[in-house]
Amino acid sequence: MLNRYPIWKNLLIATVVAMGFYYAAPNLYAPDPALQIGGSSGAQRVDNRVLSRAENALAEAGIDFFGEELQADGKAALIRLTDRDDQLKAQSVLQRALGDGFIVALNLAPTTPEWLMSGGAQPMKLGLDLSGGVHFKLEVDVDAATERKLEQYENGIKRRLREERIRGRVSLEGRRVGMTFRTEEAREQARAEVRDLYPELLLDRVDSGDTSQLFAEVTDLTIDEVVEYAVAQNLTTIRNRVNELGVSEPLVQRQGSNRIVVELPGIQDTAEAKRILGKVANLEFRLVAESNTPLSERQQFDYRGEARQGVSEWLERDIIITGERVSNAAASFDQNGQPNVQITLDGEGGMLMSRATRSNIKRRMGVLFIERKFNTRYVEDAAGNTEVIRDPYDEKKLLTAPVIQSALGAQFQITGLDSPAEASELALMLRAGALAAPVTFVEERTVGPSLGAENIQLGMQSLQLGLGLVVLFMFAYYRVFGAIAVVALSANLVLLVAIMSMMSATLTLPGIAGIVLTVGMAVDANVLIFARIREELASGTSNQLAIHSGFERAVTTILDANITTLIVAIILYAVGTGPIKGFAVTLSVGIITSMFTAILGTRALVNAVYGGRKVGSLSIGRIPSKAAKPAGASQ
Repeated sequence: MLNRYPIWKNLLIATVVAMGFYYAAPNLYAPDPALQIGGSSGAQRVDNRVLSRAENALAEAGIDFFGEELQADGKAALIRLTDRDDQLKAQSVLQRALGDGFIVALNLAPTTPEWLMSGGAQPMKLGLDLSGGVHFKLEVDVDAATERKLEQYENGIKRRLREERIRGRVSLEGRRVGMTFRTEEAREQARAEVRDLYPELLLDRVDSGDTSQLFAEVTDLTIDEVVEYAVAQNLTTIRNRVNELGVSEPLVQRQGSNRIVVELPGIQDTAEAKRILGKVANLEFRLVAESNTPLSERQQFDYRGEARQGVSEWLERDIIITGERVSNAAASFDQNGQPNVQITLDGEGGMLMSRATRSNIKRRMGVLFIERKFNTRYVEDAAGNTEVIRDPYDEKKLLTAPVIQSALGAQFQITGLDSPAEASELALMLRAGALAAPVTFVEERTVGPSLGAENIQLGMQSLQLGLGLVVLFMFAYYRVFGAIAVVALSANLVLLVAIMSMMSATLTLPGIAGIVLTVGMAVDANVLIFARIREELASGTSNQLAIHSGFERAVTTILDANITTLIVAIILYAVGTGPIKGFAVTLSVGIITSMFTAILGTRALVNAVYGGRKVGSLSIGRIPSKAAKPAGASQ
């Protein structure tokens, strides 16, 4: 029988739509503005005492709050606010009350009911232009990266010549390392060692009087590789740091040859965001200085942690390797149940560590932890306004200084840590990496929550206006079929929101534009179908056959139009950045859902209204008569 779906197909369509409503429902519940309190280090706990201090500070400042809660692991606490405009003020109050030992971050606390969250339903995340936040443009200092690489060449050559007992003077001269020797034989020995150590360098012999010189020059290709590595490493490091610190849906991407764009939705305090980005730590591995080491060649450092507070060690100034050579790190426990960190070095790092330790067995090696921190000061100006000043400084603390029992390679353990939290924090920071070159903030822009709310309001108004005009047109022109199209269009929007929520996609202002465009495309598919049905009716075809033929003839056209548009959307997503990707995501998802609702959903509704029975006429608007209906034609 024409225009009848089997039961299984109707059940499938109904199930898909029902799931769409379920996973789209969390977006009806607006999140509460909140503040998240966390420790500045992994060992810092947030307990009821800290939460009480925060509550008292907010109460004294006259800021309304509710819904205080502690995380089960004691790493953070959440305080909900009644007014989003109080977020910045409350953050300042709490940061001053709790001190530099805690980080107070802006957050949005979900209000999704438990019966939705239990099924995995979550609301869509909002981008910077909708939720507010900060936008940074950072520039990588490529000259510093090049200079650092040249210094590595110089130090590496010095170390190799010293190990091989080749006497000569090594100095850095611009983009080349100059070596001076007394004999030609020493120069040739050095040449062989340098070529083995750094095959990428160009070696040039020069005779000058009684001395023999050798120059190792860095090629343009090597410099380009250094710059590319520095930018890529900084991009990875910044992305890892932001992700590890729990910022919701950040955007970290490269722009041009040496710039990085960072967008942090939900954060309106630029200084706080800078601190998050600047929280970069590194390691240095040095030998513990012997008692007869000259004072100019050693430094004194205190141990990190309360257990060894006040205890210090003297370390040599020469650095074996830094944390840049760490390719992986994982927190673990040794055979005695004590926390440690399993370290994996890259190829060059393993070689340097092996060379340094194989000749210093039974000596101690110190692991120095370097962390960028801030001292916060509050200064009142002449007008009585309080100015927050954060003075940065590098804290260098000794983690441990174990005895070298045997030559170390690319894999070894860092032992002697105070707690599992310290081990986890150290592993986290090492995995994220260190900055390969300094970065400078060249652009800062703050998007306030009020602007984001305005964008949402304007975007929703445009969506509502477009949808309203479409609904009026479809009702007026196509009548009952227009009402069916409106129902299918509503289901399309629900499915679009549901899929984006399930994908954890971020909705941006261009994304709303993509939804508006999807509304038009979904209606266009229905218009094509209805136009084909009207053509069949005008030619004298029976009602049931006209419905059947209209859908069958329009499917190919709909698929061709939507697939070509989908290809363009995929290309936009692949080559685009930021807002363009947001537009491409919503457009792609909208195309897929519109094809489902137009081809299957609309057909199911038409079948439910007109299918499987004799129909006298179809309410699809005025149909111009082009031919007389054949005698005896079935209705």
